[in-house]
Amino acid sequence: MQCIVPWMFTMELKYLVIFAVIDVVFAGKHDIYQGFSVHDVQLRNTADQKILFGMEYQFELDLWEHGMPGQREARVMVSEENRAAFLDALDAEGIEHYVHLTNVPEALEKFDEEQRIWSAGRNNRMIFENFQRYSEINSYIERIAERYPNLVSVVTAGKSFENRDIKYLKISTTNFNDPSKPIYFMNAMIHAREWVTTPVTLYSIYRLVENLRHEDADLRDDVDWIIMPLVNPDGYEYTHTNERLWRKTRSYYPEVNATCYGVDGNRNFDILFNTLGVSANPCAFTYPGHVAFSEPETQYIRDILHEYKDRIQIYMDIHSHGNYVLFGYGDASLTPNAAQLHQVGAAMGAAIDAKKLAKARYYLVGNSASVLYATSGSAQDYGQFVGVPFSYTLELPGYEYSFQVPARYQDQINEETWHGIAASARLAKLYYASRYVPPSPGPSPAAPAPTIAL
Repeated sequence: MQCIVPWMFTMELKYLVIFAVIDVVFAGKHDIYQGFSVHDVQLRNTADQKILFGMEYQFELDLWEHGMPGQREARVMVSEENRAAFLDALDAEGIEHYVHLTNVPEALEKFDEEQRIWSAGRNNRMIFENFQRYSEINSYIERIAERYPNLVSVVTAGKSFENRDIKYLKISTTNFNDPSKPIYFMNAMIHAREWVTTPVTLYSIYRLVENLRHEDADLRDDVDWIIMPLVNPDGYEYTHTNERLWRKTRSYYPEVNATCYGVDGNRNFDILFNTLGVSANPCAFTYPGHVAFSEPETQYIRDILHEYKDRIQIYMDIHSHGNYVLFGYGDASLTPNAAQLHQVGAAMGAAIDAKKLAKARYYLVGNSASVLYATSGSAQDYGQFVGVPFSYTLELPGYEYSFQVPARYQDQINEETWHGIAASARLAKLYYASRYVPPSPGPSPAAPAPTIAL
């Protein structure tokens, strides 16, 4: 017979309580999505696409992927309450569909479990190999600036709505004082649920600063970089603690709506504001805000674009998912340099495709409204509007996982995307060289008057 002394019983009871609490937390973490399912929708033509988009607000759909007629299916999450009516509406239009996920909470719990195993598997993973939290990301940014003070400086753009610091790095061998060098500005995580995006920016920092390779020396020496890894820290933290599929910021304006939080940051810029691809419902994921630049997070991107617009040659707004390189404008109108935009975007896509997984899609390149759907108030369009020659939205791979890409794929995404970034940066150098006009030398001193002998 086993003898259990009181302290042993107390310890066993303590651990039983802890494990029970953990089980309750994880069991209920994704209950907000109870009854939701995800469906793939086959789009035969643009008419089908317009029909689906018209259903978005009618049935309160969350479009995980908008699809491309004849090439790529749309992917849609719908609530249990609206599912039957939504599927009946598709059937009435003769649009084929099938189930992708029957149980969203179960899929999210599976992702959480794989993430826990991955995180526990090795203690020395690099920060860009996993989905680190806000504090770890900021600590890394600050540490890089401290270790490489002659190359890197950290800037606090300001506070988020919930009072978190939003930081970015400036990387330059000439302290941003050489106007003959173009600036490459990239940011990530405007949309909170797109976890694979921030590690790409952190890996770019790593490749430019900590692990510069001989073949990339020109990228460090001939280009200045502005990298903002985490535009929307409030939303990002909320996806870790409350709603994994939250998309927006976490602002709250009770004078506008007393119950709804957040704004779609990629509809909040002052370009065609509140006209296309948006919802007037403050609770909707595509709500653009009550005014342009209502969000401090989008204001900081605006301010960087204006401060350096004479030198920024490429602005890259990184999202997921779908494998796209997109450019403006969101109303399907084209810029005068559309051919050059397509050339640089195609070079970027081809460089990524050369390194992609066999199961991954090839990147599609083109005008965002023509390739995907019409939008207004996007970061990409605003960058183009204020004068950045090459302003893009980069949509990273989702594979079959959509927003829940496991962390074991992050190394692959980082590496292939870096090759695309490098290709676009080298083309940016060439284009900037033709654009840059050195300052005119000052007037030569007047020659002395000749001496005349009398």
